[in-house]
Amino acid sequence: MTDHPVLSSALAGALAIATLIQVVATATVLALTAITPLVAADLGIGPHWIGYQVSLIYFSGAFASAVAGTLVLRHGPVAIEQVVLVTFVLGFLGLAGGSVLTIVLGSLAIGIGYGLNNPASSHILNAVTPKEKRNVVYSVKQAGVPIGAVVASLVFPPLAQTIGWQLAFLGAAAIPAVAAVALMVRGHTIPFDRVPDARFGGNLIAEQRLVWRRPALRTLAMLGLLYSAVQLSLSAFAVTMLVHDAGWSLLAAGSVAAAMQVGGAVGRVVWGVVADRVGAGFLILGLLGLVSGVLGVASAWMADYSAVVQVGILVVLGMCSIGWNGVLLAETARNAPAGHVGPVTGAVLVYIFIGVMVGPASFAGLYAATGSYALTFAVFGALSLTGTVIAWRLHAREAALRSAPAPA
Repeated sequence: MTDHPVLSSALAGALAIATLIQVVATATVLALTAITPLVAADLGIGPHWIGYQVSLIYFSGAFASAVAGTLVLRHGPVAIEQVVLVTFVLGFLGLAGGSVLTIVLGSLAIGIGYGLNNPASSHILNAVTPKEKRNVVYSVKQAGVPIGAVVASLVFPPLAQTIGWQLAFLGAAAIPAVAAVALMVRGHTIPFDRVPDARFGGNLIAEQRLVWRRPALRTLAMLGLLYSAVQLSLSAFAVTMLVHDAGWSLLAAGSVAAAMQVGGAVGRVVWGVVADRVGAGFLILGLLGLVSGVLGVASAWMADYSAVVQVGILVVLGMCSIGWNGVLLAETARNAPAGHVGPVTGAVLVYIFIGVMVGPASFAGLYAATGSYALTFAVFGALSLTGTVIAWRLHAREAALRSAPAPA
C-alpha cells in the first residue's frame, strides 16, 4: 500500500497543502497578537484587550468545529478548506479595516475558518494515509501550528513598522488567497467521499454521544481539553514569567519563547514518528503529560536556575506541552468510525477549543491569588500529570484487549 505511486503522490500533495493551510491558519490567528502595542495605541485602547480578541476567535472556532463534520460530509473536505482560506482573507481585511468593529468581524471570520480547518484536513489526510504512517503524517501537519506562530512573530512586527499595520494586514490577505489557488490546482488529486444529503447540524448531538460512548474518543476529548489549556497558558505566559520572576529582558525572553515554539514544532514530528514506531499513541500522550508535569513543577524554582537550565526546561517543555496535538488527532482518526473522521475530529476539537478559552483565564485568576507567575506556571504544568493517568489507563485497556485470547 505505501509503495503505490498514486497513493504516494496523493499523500505528498495532501500533506503539503494541509501543512501550508495550518501554517497560514495559525499565523492568521496570531497576526494581531504580534503587533498588539502598535495597534492598541492607534485605536486608543489598552493592550490587554488582545485577550478578548483571542478568546473571540476561539469562541467562534468552537461553534464552527461543532458543525464542521456535517459540512465536510455534505460538501467534501476540499471545498471546506477553500472556505477556510476565504475566511482568512476576510479576516485579514477586517483587521486592516482599522476600527474595533471591523477587527471584531474579522476575528469572527478567522475563528470560523480555524474551527473548520482541522476536521476538513483530517478527513483529507485519512483518505490517503496508510495506518502505519498516521501519527507522523498528522504530526507533520500539526507542526504547522508552532511554525505559524514563529512566522507571525517574525513577519508582522517589521512589516507593520515599515508600511504600517493596516497595510501589513491588507498585504497578508494575499497569502491565504494564494493558498486557495494552490488548493484548486491540487484538490482534484485528493480522493474523498461525500454525503450530499447530510443535514446541517443534524448529527451534532449524535457525534457528541459517539465521543462520550467510546472510551478512546472520550479519553481523547478529555486530553484535548486538558492539554490545550496547559499548552496555551504556558506559551502565553512564558515571556511574562521570565521577565517578572527570573529577571530576563523582554527581548531575550521573547527569543526563549520563540525557541519554545520551535521545540514544539520539532516535538510534533518526533512524537509522531515515535508513536508510529511503538504503535501506541496513548502511551506517547501519557509520556508527554508526564514530562510536561515534571518540568512544569520544576518551574516553581525557575529564578534559582542558571540561564542555560531555564532555557533547557522551557525548550523541552515546548517539545512536550506543544508536541501532543498531532498524535491526538491521529488517534482520533484511528478510533473514528469509517467515513466519519471529519465529523468525529470536529466533535473532539470542541473540547480543545474549550481548553484554549478557559486555560489562560484560569491562569490569570490563579496568578491573582498567588502573585507568582512561576508558581502558577508550575501548577498548570502539574495538571498535565492528570493527562498521564487518563492516557495510560486507556493504553492499558487497549493492551489488555489485544492480549486477550480470541473467543473459541
